[in-house]
Amino acid sequence: MLPMNTINKKSAAMEDMKINVKLKISALWIAMLFVFAYVDIFAFYRPEVIEGIMAGKVATFQIDQVFLFLTTLYILIPTIMIFLSLVLKPTVNRWTNIIVGIFYFVSILLSLIGEIWAFYIFGSIVESLLLSLIVWYAWKWPKQE
Repeated sequence: MLPMNTINKKSAAMEDMKINVKLKISALWIAMLFVFAYVDIFAFYRPEVIEGIMAGKVATFQIDQVFLFLTTLYILIPTIMIFLSLVLKPTVNRWTNIIVGIFYFVSILLSLIGEIWAFYIFGSIVESLLLSLIVWYAWKWPKQE
C-alpha cells in the first residue's frame, strides 16, 4: 500500500484553462457595468437626491430629453462593448477597447471632482481599476503564434 501523501498526487492538480483575451475583456466590461450601476443605485440613498430628481435636477444638470439621451448613450457604449469585445477582429478590438476604456477611465475620474461620499469614491476607484485592466489586456493582446 502506498503512503497517503503519494496517492492521487496527479488527481490533486486542478485543471487550469487559458482564457481568451476577448472573454477576459468582455467579462471586465460586465463587472465594470455592475459596479457602475450599483454605485448609481446606492446614490439614491443620499439625502435629498430623490427630492432633486423629483424637482428635475441631478447634481447640476437639468433632467430633460437631452440629459436622458446623453445618459443613455453613455451607458450604452460600455454595454455594447461587452458584445463587441467578443466579435470584433483583434486589431480593431484592441484599439476600440483601449480608446473606449481610456475615455471611460477619464470620465469616471472627472466625476470624482468635488465628491465627498466614500462609497462613490471607492466604487469609482474599483471602476477605474477594472477599466485599467481592460486597457492593459487590450494593450498586451497576445500575438498569433
